[in-house]
Amino acid sequence: MLTNNQDSFSACTSILAGKAATIDGSTIIARNEDSKSAWPKHMKVHPHKEYAETPEFVSPDNGFKLSLPKVRGKYTATPEWTDKFGVFEEDGFNEYGVAMSATESAYANERVLGYDPLVKDGIGEEAMLTVVLPYIHSAREGVKRLGSLVERYGTCESNGILFSDQDEVWYLETGSGHHWVAQRIPDDSYAVVANQLAIQDISFDQPDNFMFSTNIQSFVEKHHLNPQKRGFNFRNIFGTHDLSDEIYSTPRVWYGQKYFNPEIEQDPMSQDLPFIRQADRLLGIDDFKYVLGSHFQDTPYDPLGFGNEEQKHKFRPISLAKTQESHILQIRPNLPKEIAGIHWLAMGVTAESVYIPTYAGTEDIHPAYKVGQGQYSSNSAYWTYKLVGVLVDGHYTELQDLLRNAQKDTSIALANLLASSDEQALQITDKQARTEFLTKRSIEMQQLGLDNMQKLISELVTRSTDLSVLNFTTDANL
Repeated sequence: MLTNNQDSFSACTSILAGKAATIDGSTIIARNEDSKSAWPKHMKVHPHKEYAETPEFVSPDNGFKLSLPKVRGKYTATPEWTDKFGVFEEDGFNEYGVAMSATESAYANERVLGYDPLVKDGIGEEAMLTVVLPYIHSAREGVKRLGSLVERYGTCESNGILFSDQDEVWYLETGSGHHWVAQRIPDDSYAVVANQLAIQDISFDQPDNFMFSTNIQSFVEKHHLNPQKRGFNFRNIFGTHDLSDEIYSTPRVWYGQKYFNPEIEQDPMSQDLPFIRQADRLLGIDDFKYVLGSHFQDTPYDPLGFGNEEQKHKFRPISLAKTQESHILQIRPNLPKEIAGIHWLAMGVTAESVYIPTYAGTEDIHPAYKVGQGQYSSNSAYWTYKLVGVLVDGHYTELQDLLRNAQKDTSIALANLLASSDEQALQITDKQARTEFLTKRSIEMQQLGLDNMQKLISELVTRSTDLSVLNFTTDANL
């Protein structure tokens, strides 16, 4: 995520995996949304809607305007608590079984932007999900729709956008004002992305696996932008390669690949880490949760670990205080789309939160996920999970076990409830009755998480009372 008018620097970490790379055949796209340490997110379900007149989207951020189709499919989203700087709906499912996450902020080099600069009032992150997700019926169609919008209206940012359906996973990157490429993640592979243009070699004769903007090849040739003697490496042509990449971005890719492929030795500051890899095992939801909640554990670079002070703060970790929410959009095989899609959402700092599953087929959200503003409030899901992190941070060594036990117990309880809910939902043949059941169970799972966090907060507050700097141990001999 990268906001234009907020006085902040934001950056996310994304993971994508094809259906043959996962333990149960799911397609998965996932991302940490990072912006500010106190900037609430909500969760929302937009109902299916058919308009008599052509609706128009107008960005509250930069004035980008777009006429929209008259039929808007139902979709879930996680908007900001305020639209002052834009909507930023970020991630969700639509009623057609498609998932989308937007965006992974990236940066194009000056050489390319000199010939195709970013467009001030072009489409940006805050608008992308809103004007794309409700209108697409496949991941591939999502790439085509967004790509055509970038070509026609231009974009005000360089970004990476994730799409998936039950069969395919796609990653699209905008590399300049009007040019973009997209690559299908191979079914047996995964990708980790961290604020760099990541797509590498483009095969222009493989339409099943690559899509790209019109005339991108002639644009590069005309302006002599390709530094390679042969081939077309999008990262090398459009991306950046500086010290900030080596400190800020590549170490996160390195750590994700290290966790999925521990047998491969790589340098965390390498500029040549591959975009696509095949893991040493089949990946489960817990693997995605671990990486998105990671901070270089078991390495000298962990801020909470065993390295020296320079090492502990050398690289930017994946999970950090500025994470607003983290999501894993899982589409499971051989299930109806309303049951197959699971929107796993962890509010606040990923390492100190819990991923709560919500069915794609839900038509409503727990009230606590609909509220929460810039100041703390006890009725907000975002602020409840955020409070847990604040309480643990003050005395991390002494309180971390309470957090970990609560996370483990909550995850197990949610897994059990999700499994039983799947079985019951499949027995319901009436469409509306099934929707009502999925909604009821989604809210119950959200409530379970909130109940467990409130219990944890009580334990943390109680334990913390004895950890004050003003505490004093009286000598028993006095």
